[in-house]
Amino acid sequence: MSSIDPTPAFLQKIVDASTLEARLATLPRPWVFTNGVFDVLHRGHVMYLAQAQALGGSLIVALNTDASVKRLGKGEDRPLNAEADRAIVMASQEAVSLVTWFGEDTPVEIIARIRPDILVKGGDYDMAKLPETKLVESWGGHALALPFVAGYSTTKLVQRIRAS
Repeated sequence: MSSIDPTPAFLQKIVDASTLEARLATLPRPWVFTNGVFDVLHRGHVMYLAQAQALGGSLIVALNTDASVKRLGKGEDRPLNAEADRAIVMASQEAVSLVTWFGEDTPVEIIARIRPDILVKGGDYDMAKLPETKLVESWGGHALALPFVAGYSTTKLVQRIRAS
């Protein structure tokens, strides 16, 4: 009987700043990039991730660090899940090729470092107003908003839980 490695393979999708470029070099292009808190993964997130992945060869997700989530003003107790835990849940998703973090208020620095071919955000964003859009377009990339899945929001989910 062979032994089973207790470490799930999807954990290899999680990379820090020191190994980012080396891991990116192994991913098929075009690279699709998205970012966010992804505090409590729900149906809207999963649909969005699958749609994003379908646009290219690899989906790269940059998560807000815990400190950057605090600055977003989502609530005193947010994030509910620590950045390492959010990264593990995100890496477990079949659609996701690579997970990393960014600690700034916007993902402009990590986008400039990665240089994705396609930037995607949820349908609640006006892509023309985002500095990320101009940045990605500056090297010939594209930016688009994917349809928002109505009725699914981590903030509203937390409010419902608290009300019950």
